[in-house]
Amino acid sequence: MNLGSDLPDLTKGAGVDGLAGAVDATADAYGGRHVPAWLRETSTCFLTNPQLVLYGNIRDNYLVPRKDSWQLLDIREALWWLMEPLGYRFLLVVDPVDGLHVLPDDEEVRKSVAALTSVALGNDRPLSLDSLLGVLRAVAGNRDTKAGVMVDYASRLVRDVRQLSPEEHYFFAACEKLSHTSKQLRDRRDRLATPRYNPVLWVANNDRDIPAWFTADSMAVRRIAIPLPDLGDRKVAAELLSQGISSHMPGEAADDDIAYRFAEQTESLTVRSMMEIIRLARTREGAVDSIDAAARCYRVGISDNPWSKPFLRERLTTAAERIRERVRGQDEAIEQSVDIIIRSVMGLSGAQAASNASRPRGVLFFAGPTGVGKTELAKSLTELIFGDERAYIRFDMTEFSAEHSAARLIGAPPGYIGHDAGGELTNSVRERPFSLILFDEIEKAHPRILDKFLQILDDGRLTDSTGSTVYFSEAVLVFTSNLGMSVLDERGMQVHNVSPANTRDELVSLISSAVRKHIAEELDRPELLNRLGDNIVVFNFIGRAAAQEIFDLLLKRILELVEKERKVKLTIAPEARETLLRVATADITFGGRGIGSILETALINPLARALFAQGHQLASKQRITDVTHAATGWQVTLR
Repeated sequence: MNLGSDLPDLTKGAGVDGLAGAVDATADAYGGRHVPAWLRETSTCFLTNPQLVLYGNIRDNYLVPRKDSWQLLDIREALWWLMEPLGYRFLLVVDPVDGLHVLPDDEEVRKSVAALTSVALGNDRPLSLDSLLGVLRAVAGNRDTKAGVMVDYASRLVRDVRQLSPEEHYFFAACEKLSHTSKQLRDRRDRLATPRYNPVLWVANNDRDIPAWFTADSMAVRRIAIPLPDLGDRKVAAELLSQGISSHMPGEAADDDIAYRFAEQTESLTVRSMMEIIRLARTREGAVDSIDAAARCYRVGISDNPWSKPFLRERLTTAAERIRERVRGQDEAIEQSVDIIIRSVMGLSGAQAASNASRPRGVLFFAGPTGVGKTELAKSLTELIFGDERAYIRFDMTEFSAEHSAARLIGAPPGYIGHDAGGELTNSVRERPFSLILFDEIEKAHPRILDKFLQILDDGRLTDSTGSTVYFSEAVLVFTSNLGMSVLDERGMQVHNVSPANTRDELVSLISSAVRKHIAEELDRPELLNRLGDNIVVFNFIGRAAAQEIFDLLLKRILELVEKERKVKLTIAPEARETLLRVATADITFGGRGIGSILETALINPLARALFAQGHQLASKQRITDVTHAATGWQVTLR
């Protein structure tokens, strides 16, 4: 992999032929140096298992010792690095695309392989299953030469592992029998060496890509998962890869100051991904000025970062005042929400956690009465951050009350209709990684779906049904809920928990306590509550003064919409306005949503009829002089 001329070439150095020099000549002695756990397990299994299935993170580069340093090897090189000091003469690599290749690739070894298998090397032609079986038998059953055979891209050997053709079934049945008849072999050059099998190494994306009956309950076939690199592995890789990076990035400090942060930023990524991030940083020519920016660009595919724009900071200085123009009667909720967004902009969300690099930018849990502005505040925050209130992604969680509905979010499982399409949530975030995601009425969702949210809040990512990972590290999550408005009494009946008569402090205490109790006790998800922290934002009831402000705001929107759509400038007489105000605010139990519903019935519908009756000749200026309720419904008088 070419990472740039000034990046240390960690994939070569000693070369494949001399990789054994970094370790002792046995599987158990590595001079105290770190060796990946899966390689250590593989070495042990050469003693006990004639066949191994290696699956998981199989296309990565792996850190192994080299004298007083490290090197990065792909899976073929890493396996040969392991096998050579154990006395193996070669590792034969077979894949369903390019045929046979061998490590080490020298003339003497090629002759030995040709004599053993009767198959030409390097012809770049795939083998039939029958020819492949012959190769496996020749290597695994050989009693003279210690060697191994690696079946690469084993996931592509058959079309459908659940519906094998007769030829495919025979192939795996013969391989199963081979695993039972293989015998351990001593190194002819060292008769005191521990006998080991000539292993067959199946390399697959997933262990399910090999027939289940082939590996299930088998003492001969061992499955070994290759995990993603842990923080320690990533830190070593970061120290090696980031050499000289500060000279390319004016926004970075010295190299030794960024390695640990680079390792943290690449949680859940492979070492190969880390190499790509460094390459990206070196070739973007100023588009990214820090390792953090390069990692973010790699994750979400976008170098432009709205969170770092100067205009956002300018907007935040007057954010509360601007939002109050749209959301009335919720000063405390607005202030708390803006504080959380400011924290997100500064990159301090979850700063108290051990690692917050991959978590969402911000999390808000809006709780309170219905129709008081929770959704409107979410839209206002979206416009504040991204410049367009339509940039938010909304999910009505009443549609996710069934356990199986989780498939809609992340995609249907393999074998089900729609599996290849992915999920609604994962697809949306993949398309718009910088977004506000609104989960409306979260308490209506099935409890098991909440586990997905726990994963997002904790890890900042989800893997969809197709195996693709989606990152939420640049998104703001907003949950809305009516929890806490009512509780069960001792008879199991729903009773009001709060009322407009409660003070602000009482309202916050009662609703917050009810939300916490519901999540921790009824849903049994205390971890979710811990992730929410103090981000529960409680909304007030709508009072008379706020109701009148909402009425005026909605009325203004209606008149402006008529002017925009029909080119008619409407005004309203004081008497007509008073009639509408009295009717719309008579019952404010349902907050602004209730006021809007009354205005739709008493004003919008009769106004539409009156304008429609005028035909195409609409006067450019008209006045609503009266609003009345008759037996046929509401009517407006226009002059």
